[in-house]
Amino acid sequence: MATKSGSKKSSSRSQSKSSSSKKSSSSRKYGPKAQKMVETEMRHYKKGEHKSPKQAIAIGLSKARRSGSKVPPRPKSSSRSRKKAA
Repeated sequence: MATKSGSKKSSSRSQSKSSSSKKSSSSRKYGPKAQKMVETEMRHYKKGEHKSPKQAIAIGLSKARRSGSKVPPRPKSSSRSRKKAA
C-alpha cells in the first residue's frame, strides 16, 4: 500500500510542473516594423542625437505607434499625475 500512495504523489508533482511551464502568450509583442524603427533610433543614439539609449527606444516605439505597427500600449504611470497635482 505504501507504494501506491507514493505513486500518487509523483503523478501530482508532474501535473503541477507541466502547468507552470506553459507560457500564456505565443505571439510577439513587437512587430518587425517597430523593431526596425527602434534599431534606427539606436543608430541615432550612437551618432549622438539622443542623450540615452532609453530615450532612443522610447522615440522609436513612439514612432512605431504613430505609424500603426504592432506595439503594446504605452504603460499608464500614476506617479506622474500625482506629482503634477501636488
